[in-house]
Amino acid sequence: MSLETVVEDIREKARGDAERILSESDAEGKEIIDKARKEASVNRAVGKEEISRKIELEKEQKFSSTNLAAKQKTLEKKRDLLELVRQEIENEISQIKGKEREELTGKLIESSVKEFIDVKDVVVYGNVEDEKLLKSLLKKHKGVKYGGEYECIGGVVMESESARMRVNNTFDSIIETVWTEELKNISELLFGSNQ
Repeated sequence: MSLETVVEDIREKARGDAERILSESDAEGKEIIDKARKEASVNRAVGKEEISRKIELEKEQKFSSTNLAAKQKTLEKKRDLLELVRQEIENEISQIKGKEREELTGKLIESSVKEFIDVKDVVVYGNVEDEKLLKSLLKKHKGVKYGGEYECIGGVVMESESARMRVNNTFDSIIETVWTEELKNISELLFGSNQ
């Protein structure tokens, strides 16, 4: 065998090896590219899904936040309306005059005096505008005297230092008691039962 034949055999073998390596490289390259494409496709799908979830979550959070803000605003308006109604009630009751005021105040004094049986140092306080009325009504109760002004819209506060007692029968305290007890019913009247 000549040197040229050996060189040619080596070249032939090298070409065969090169073609085989190129063919294998092409196949591996195609496989890698296919795998990368599949992964990219999966990543895109996962990414889209993740973005969709984030968008949906953000929508839900904004809706919840807006809904909560609306409920708070509604509650504020309801509180404002209830406060307005209470002020109107207080205003109406403070405007009671004449015989009706005298009768109401007299009943409140009678109710209060019952708490001070056998007590001699009973003092009554009331609205400054009711001083004359209170002094007149107290004439029939021995041991009970007018003590001066108490800031209220009407009614009486009666107390005894020796008995260490105080009875608050002002229009204000009665309104507060009734308001507290009837707030649910008042709310239902104003806003319906499905508040």
